[in-house]
Amino acid sequence: MKIKGAELIIRTLISEGVDCVFGYPGGAVLNIYDELYKFSAQIKHIATCHEQGAAHAADGYARASGKVGVVIATSGPGATNLVTGIANAYLDSVPLVAITGNVACSFIGKDSFQEVDITGVTMPITKHNYIVKDVNRLGDVIHQAFAIARSGRPGPVLIDIPKDVQQSECEYVEYSHQPAPVATNGRSTLRKAAELISACERPYIYVGGGIINSNATEELLEFADLIDAPIGSSMMGLAAVPHDHPRFLGMTGMHGKYAASQILAESDLLIAVGTRFSDRATGNKAEFIKGKKVIHIDIDPSEISKNIPAYVALLGNVKTVLQQLMAELEQRRRPAWRQALQAIKDSPDSRLEMPPGQLNPETVIKAVRRHASDNTVVCTDVGQHQMWTAQYYNFSQPRTFITSGGLGTMGFGMGAAIGACFGTGRRKTILFTSDGSFHMNMNELATAVSNQLPLVIVLLNNNALGMVRQWQTMFFEQRYSNTSLARRTDYVRLAEAMGAVGFKVDALSQLETILDKAFAEKGPVLIEVTIDQDAKVLPMIPPNGTIRDIILKA
Repeated sequence: MKIKGAELIIRTLISEGVDCVFGYPGGAVLNIYDELYKFSAQIKHIATCHEQGAAHAADGYARASGKVGVVIATSGPGATNLVTGIANAYLDSVPLVAITGNVACSFIGKDSFQEVDITGVTMPITKHNYIVKDVNRLGDVIHQAFAIARSGRPGPVLIDIPKDVQQSECEYVEYSHQPAPVATNGRSTLRKAAELISACERPYIYVGGGIINSNATEELLEFADLIDAPIGSSMMGLAAVPHDHPRFLGMTGMHGKYAASQILAESDLLIAVGTRFSDRATGNKAEFIKGKKVIHIDIDPSEISKNIPAYVALLGNVKTVLQQLMAELEQRRRPAWRQALQAIKDSPDSRLEMPPGQLNPETVIKAVRRHASDNTVVCTDVGQHQMWTAQYYNFSQPRTFITSGGLGTMGFGMGAAIGACFGTGRRKTILFTSDGSFHMNMNELATAVSNQLPLVIVLLNNNALGMVRQWQTMFFEQRYSNTSLARRTDYVRLAEAMGAVGFKVDALSQLETILDKAFAEKGPVLIEVTIDQDAKVLPMIPPNGTIRDIILKA
């Protein structure tokens, strides 16, 4: 049957299993939105307040659901407003398809109204992008985009569709989905890795977001038991392993747990699984790998030896690779290593603990955790509150921690939390944010209210750009250049003005009562919590530092 390009877009999205998209209408996508109206029973469209919020929402949806997130924007400023969200998804390996409209083909390259070369702009921050000038290619391109977004190392793909292509007719053909090829490793490489593991005395498993993307928690824990090794994680790997699992040490790196980083430093074999070795995780790279060999397991060959040289590289989906590797191994017990681990874990380590009985980030975050379920999704913005959440909120299930890791995007949280709500079927969702981050995209609170989302926003207010101020305190002799905000925003009244419920907490004695009320609400709630402007995220390994340089006290 003959249909127009705009209808083809919607039918193709449905065939890819899409039931929810995020976006903002405009002139170059009017035809697409007309079809969304007609197919509203099959695809729900969430209109955000800003295209950046829509991109972050699609990102949060993808992370919470494990599906491909979809965002739609018009040409020109609509498309460019997606850029930060696309870059965020790219650096955190999130499967995303961005659909943008463009001016008609005959107007491209002529500085037409709301024309921009969005494929050129986004080329460095997408796995692939397309501009479709022939309607007969449109269906195949969309299917290819979804395959690219979800296959291998996931990431964003952009499809730019001129207005006249949306209006043109083509034949609609049902698409036949083909299974993606599965990468395999040579037996000799697997044996080499197995020999290293069998010969070492102090193995350490370091995991990243690849464990979550591949749903490999079960295989990871089986592997750790088989080789008798502890597990540490990057920030993106948090929630891959239950916080109370006896083998899990917690987050390593710049603001990680002291014991987790110390034990990693003393290992002789580092088995990195689905992680890219960011500078915040490694510090001084030469010291990071001193005295140890590295086995790197990753789906993306470009990450192998990019930051840390790999002695053995195993390529592919980490779930599959771990299964392959375990087939080459026999049970091994390492009592001396376990004894050393226990000694480090038992050593006095109060560095992550704030004074009890006071209103501070630790008491707030732990109180919120007590009110939440194990499957509650927690989102954050970026700054001190992000690191405090990583340190103090005990995660138990994969896909329950959504944060901006690689790009470090302030303003990410509101959109991501909205997307997570839809990605989980409207489960209760928590957003930890701060006054600095919240001001960047607080308009999306209106989106949460419009959809009556079960969202609890915990805003830690220190009237400062806290993380930058912390660095100014520690490394810039307390020259507080433009980090003391001194804003007079009444967050409770702001929430109420937008139709949400607002609370303010100034004392620890108020916290439990207000959390009880907040979690009982069906719609969005904002809780402003006053915290000390000079509260620090500790411990801290300075940039390019080592465990020997760790800062334990402010």
